This record gives sequence, C-alpha cells and structure tokens, in this order.
Amino acid sequence: MKLSLSTRVVEAPGQKEKAVMGLGELATLAKDAGYAALCMRASQVGIQHSKDEIAAAGKTVSAEGLAVSMVTGDMDTPINNNRAQMALQNITPFLDLAASLGSDLIRIGMKADTDVPWAKRAADEAAERGIRLAHQSHTCTLFETVEKSVDWLKEIDRENFGIIFEPGNLLVCSQDYGAAALNAFKPWLMNVYLQNMYPWEKGKQTIETWINGPVIFDLVPFGDPNGIDFAPIMDILSDLDYTEYVTVHHNVADGMEIGEGVHSFANYLRSVGKFN
Repeated sequence: MKLSLSTRVVEAPGQKEKAVMGLGELATLAKDAGYAALCMRASQVGIQHSKDEIAAAGKTVSAEGLAVSMVTGDMDTPINNNRAQMALQNITPFLDLAASLGSDLIRIGMKADTDVPWAKRAADEAAERGIRLAHQSHTCTLFETVEKSVDWLKEIDRENFGIIFEPGNLLVCSQDYGAAALNAFKPWLMNVYLQNMYPWEKGKQTIETWINGPVIFDLVPFGDPNGIDFAPIMDILSDLDYTEYVTVHHNVADGMEIGEGVHSFANYLRSVGKFN
C-alpha cells in the first residue's frame, strides 16, 4: 500500500473552496511526514485553472518527490451539490487535468440513475487515455450504501470505473465497513479514504444522509478510542493484496493544528499498516 495525503486537510472548515495553506508548503509538509503522494482537490488546482497554473502545480508536487494519487477537479463533486454529476457530462477537461498532473484516477459524483449513461460514456473516453474514474462511498449519492454501490458498479460495468472505500461515510449510514464491505468492493476498489468520525448526540457537526437523515458527529484523531479502529481495516486490505493508495482525507484544519495532524495520522497508519 502507498500513503497519500488529501489536500482537503488544509481546506478551511466548512469551506471546500478555500485553502488555508499553499500547495508548496503542503507538499513539503507531506514529504517530511513520509507521504508518497498528494490527492489533489480543486481548492488547490482544478479545471478552473489555466494550463500554466496546472503545470506549475504539478512541478511543485514532483519537486518534493511526490506523486498525485487522484484528482477531484471541481468544487461541485466534493460539495456534493446538485451539480456533482456534471463532470461526467464533460469529462475531457478533467482528463486533461489528471494527465497534466500525472494521475490516472479521477473522483466523480453521481446523484441519480440518470447519471449512469453519462458515467459509461465518461469511462469509455477516460479508458482511451488510460485513466480511471471512481466514486467515493459518500452520503446522499448513489454510493451511500454497500449494496447499492455494488449494484451501480455492476450496472456501469467498466473496468476503469470503481469505488473509493471510505469507512466514515459508511458508518454514519449504518453500513458495514469491515471485511464484508471490502470483500464486496474488491473487484472495483481503486482508492481508500480515511477520516475518523464519531457519531454521538453531543457532536459539533452534522452530516445529511438519505438513509438515516441528519447524523450528528465529531471528527476525532486517528487512534481515538471513540472513533473508527483502522487497524482491522489495514489488516483486511493486506489480506486482499490491496496495493493502491490509502489517503488521509481527514480535515485536520478543523480543530487541530495542521502539521501535528499530518504527522500524527501518518505515524498512526504506519503503526497499523504496511506501506511502501
């Protein structure tokens, strides 16, 4: 497995459009903490940027010896609004972005069954350029539950279309996020996102779900006894011979000093998993 850091960690709390740290500083921090790659989001560089800006971002990352594990090229996808699926209807700029950054994986969004034909067409275009598309396990999407996720993956039926396993979102949707889920996702597993969510009635944050309505939770550090135990997940991934990226997707800008979080999450994951 390879360890990746999402640029989400330096997005302002509740503001996916705003970064509180520049890409150069974040890349240096990621290198110092031992990450192999950055997972790029549009808060740092996306399809809204010029070719020169995108090229400069790629050089900034590669100068630190890092790869780009995946790109999320617009704001709509991570915000998960009613335009989250629009990338599928014009995938070319996203493919150009990924290619420029040296990544072969793009995160996309899907909200309704009418998005399925677009997903098939986008995947076909992506395949021509050796690029994959993946949807995160995410609330209020077609990929909110394990069962429905598998159904849609079978319906789309493209070798280069898969899933980003994210146990936090599965947890708040009352879904299995252990061996059963990972074995179900194995044929399509392209990335793993980790954020540590602790659902309880006194939490400071609320996330909307289709299956459970609003869920109150807190983000807690990796290793927190109230949160998700990632050690069994790392063991299952190892048993499945998973060799792709495991990405820290936890917004350490929310209630935690960024540098401390970036280092501590990497140290924790290396203590429970085997990384290259």
